Amino acid sequence: MPALRSPQDVLVTELKEIHSAERQLSRALPRLAKQASSERLREMLDQRREQGAVLIERIDDALEEMHTTKPRQKNLAAEGLIEDMQQHIEEVEEERLLDPLLLAGVQKIEHYCIAAWGTAKAMGRLLGEEQIVKTMEQVLEEGKEFDDQMTRLAEEEINPRMLGGEEAEEEEEGASGGRRGSRRRSR
Repeated sequence: MPALRSPQDVLVTELKEIHSAERQLSRALPRLAKQASSERLREMLDQRREQGAVLIERIDDALEEMHTTKPRQKNLAAEGLIEDMQQHIEEVEEERLLDPLLLAGVQKIEHYCIAAWGTAKAMGRLLGEEQIVKTMEQVLEEGKEFDDQMTRLAEEEINPRMLGGEEAEEEEEGASGGRRGSRRRSR
């Protein structure tokens, strides 16, 4: 990473990190969507991928306007969050736990993105970069709405379904007098 010598360099670094995070997330989301059993969750993951593609284009334009290159390095924070989610998904033995893990993992990444967008917006405002401010304000609004929708989905559908499966399993165990073996989801 080149030396940061000016406030503009800091803003460019933020934009490049956002760009990289969005690219990494856009590559992971289709795989994650295929694993979701909730139709609504799949739709939301597809929606988020589309929003990310638009944001990547806008950041490309902003970087070009600032006469700088596209990012080459991976965003390590986003990479870590995605890897953490993948690891948890691989550890799932009960399929009813998968959607809550997917949703929680995507929300963690979204929270990271919201923080990064807010930082870029504030820096853009400070430096008089109105197009960046406008872009970040719009994506912040969309991101916060997406996060709210994910929370509602978790509370109204995903998490209750996870607990509902537990109750059904307990009833089955009680009826059979034994413990039912768990099943590992194949990939």
